[in-house]
Amino acid sequence: MTLNSSQRRRMAAGALLAAATMVVTTACGGGSGDGGSKGKAGAPGFNAAVNKVANPSDKKGGELKFIGSQEADSWDPQRGYYGFVWDFARYYTRQLVSFKAEPGAASTELVSDLATDTGKVSADGLTYTFTLKDGVTWEDGKPITSKDIKYGIERIWAQDVISGGPIYLQQVLDPKMEYKGPYKDTSPDKLGLKAIETPDDKTIIFKLPVANGDFLQMLAMPAASPVRQDKDTKAQYGLKPFSSGPYKWQSYTPNKSMLLVRNDKWDAKTDTIRKALPDKISVKFTTNADDMDNRLVEGEYDLDLNATGVGAAARAKVLQQHKENADNPQTGFIRYAVFPQTVIDNVECRKAIIYAADSKSLQTARGGPQAGGDIATNMLPPAIKGADPKADPYGKLAGKPDIAKAKEALAKCGKPNGFKTTIAVRNNKKIEIATAESLQQSLKAVGIDAQIDQFDGAQTSGIIGSPKVVKDKGYGIIIMGWGADFPSGQGFLQPLVDGRFILQSGNNNFSELNDPSVNKLFDDALKETDPTKAGELYKQINTKVSDAAVYLPFTHEKNIIWRSSRLTNVYTADAYNGRYDYASLGVVK
Repeated sequence: MTLNSSQRRRMAAGALLAAATMVVTTACGGGSGDGGSKGKAGAPGFNAAVNKVANPSDKKGGELKFIGSQEADSWDPQRGYYGFVWDFARYYTRQLVSFKAEPGAASTELVSDLATDTGKVSADGLTYTFTLKDGVTWEDGKPITSKDIKYGIERIWAQDVISGGPIYLQQVLDPKMEYKGPYKDTSPDKLGLKAIETPDDKTIIFKLPVANGDFLQMLAMPAASPVRQDKDTKAQYGLKPFSSGPYKWQSYTPNKSMLLVRNDKWDAKTDTIRKALPDKISVKFTTNADDMDNRLVEGEYDLDLNATGVGAAARAKVLQQHKENADNPQTGFIRYAVFPQTVIDNVECRKAIIYAADSKSLQTARGGPQAGGDIATNMLPPAIKGADPKADPYGKLAGKPDIAKAKEALAKCGKPNGFKTTIAVRNNKKIEIATAESLQQSLKAVGIDAQIDQFDGAQTSGIIGSPKVVKDKGYGIIIMGWGADFPSGQGFLQPLVDGRFILQSGNNNFSELNDPSVNKLFDDALKETDPTKAGELYKQINTKVSDAAVYLPFTHEKNIIWRSSRLTNVYTADAYNGRYDYASLGVVK
C-alpha cells in the first residue's frame, strides 16, 4: 500500500509488524481537550501500553479531530491506496470480511463484517460463498445487497474512469482481462462479471480461475466495498461516497476540510468491528507540516490523519517536554528510492546510484534510528515469509557510500563522468525532501547531477503514478514508501514489481519492472498453500529485484506519533501497519 502512500498503501491494508509497538493514552481534561502540557499529568507515558488498549471506554459523544498534511489519493473505496485512507474508510465502508478490532498482531485476524461468517470455501480453493447478514443497510435505510457488493468490485475494472487503487481482485478474478468494467458493461443490470454470481440478494459467490491463498485478505480491502449503482457518480464518487458504515459524509472541500456525522441507519447489532463512539469526525488539511505538529501539541487537534510522525522541527520538543503523549511504533513500511527504467534504462547506471548513496546520511535525514528506522538493505520487510534481513547485496549496512564501485558501475554504463537526472519528491513531505537532498549530495561525489523536482503530493497518482508523465518529466529517481497490503510477498512486493500491475494512472510499479521470470515466480507462489514454500519463491523474487537495481531501500520505518490526551481506545494495529485503529477511537467531551 502506498503510505501516505502509498504512502498506499498503499495503505495502506496488510500487516507487517513482527511486534507492533502499541500507541496508548489516557483521557484528561474536557471541552475541546488538550494534547499538550495541560494533559501531561494523565498521560500514561512514552510507549506506555504495548499490546493493550489505553483508556478503554464505551462512552459516546464529542468530536474526533484529525489534521493532516496529505490529502487522500481518493476517498473512493475502489480508488484509494494510501494506508491512512484504508484505515479511515472503515468509518463509511463495510466489506464481507474485515480485520478484527484488536491491538497488535491480533488485529490481523479476519472476521465477518457484512457476511454472516468468513465464507464457505470449496475443497479446491476456487469457490467462495458468502451470505449477507440481516439488517445491513445504506445510509438511506435501503438494504445492502449482494449485487451492490458485486457492482462495487466491478468498478475496479474501470481504470479508464476511476484509476488507481489495488487491482488484486481484478488480477485474481479476471486474469485474461476479458471484462471491461460496469461503465462499458452491455448487460442490462451492469453486472456482467462472470467470476461473481449473485443468485439472490443475500448470496454472493466468487469463482476463481486459479486458487489464491490470499483471496480473503483481498476481500477485506476497501476496494471490495459495496457501491450502489444509483449512487455511483463515477470519477466524482470520492467527493461524497454513499455510506454503508456508521458515519456519513456531511461536507467536504478537497485540500481544506471534511466532516462526517453519524449514519442513523447503521445498526450496531450488525457490526462487531466499529465502535462508532464520536458524534462527529472532522479532518483539517494543511500544507504546513510544522504548523500541524504545533497545533497537535497545543491540543487543537487529536491526531495526525496521515500518521507519518512528528516532523524534525517539533520532535525535540515532543520528546523532551511531552514524551508522555508520544509513541514510537514500527510501521511496517520501507522507505526507498525507485528508478523508472524508461528514464534510466541501464542497470549499471542504476547500480551507480545505489553504490553512491550514503545509507547513514539517508537514515539521518529521515530522523535517525528512533524517528527514521533501521537501515534497509533489500525490498522485503523482516516479518514477511521469505525475507532475509542479512541480504545486503550493495553493502548498505556499512553506513557509507562505496565510491569505487559506483565509479566502476558508471564506467560500465558508458557514463564515466556521471550523468544528469531528476529526483521527484512530494512537496508536502519535508522528511522526503530532506531525503532527496541527502541523496542529491551523495550522488555529486561521483558526478551524478540530480536535480530535485517537488510535485503536489495530492496529485501523486496522476504525476508519478503516470508512466507517461514520469518519462516526459525525466524522473529518474522517485522518493516513496510502501507497506504491505496484506502479510505476504504478494501483499508487499507484487504491486511494486509485477509487470502486470503497471497502470497508466495510479501506478505503483514506478520502476516499470516487467520481468517474465519475476511474473512467473509470483504465479507459482500464489498457488503454493504452504507459506514457507511460498516464502522461498518470494525470496527468489526479492533477489531478482535487487539484481535489477530498480530500488534503493532507505529504512524500515519508525515514527514518533503524537496522541491527544483526550483520546480513548487508542492502540496501534498490525493490520494497519502500526497506525492507530481509527474505527475504535473515542474522545472525552
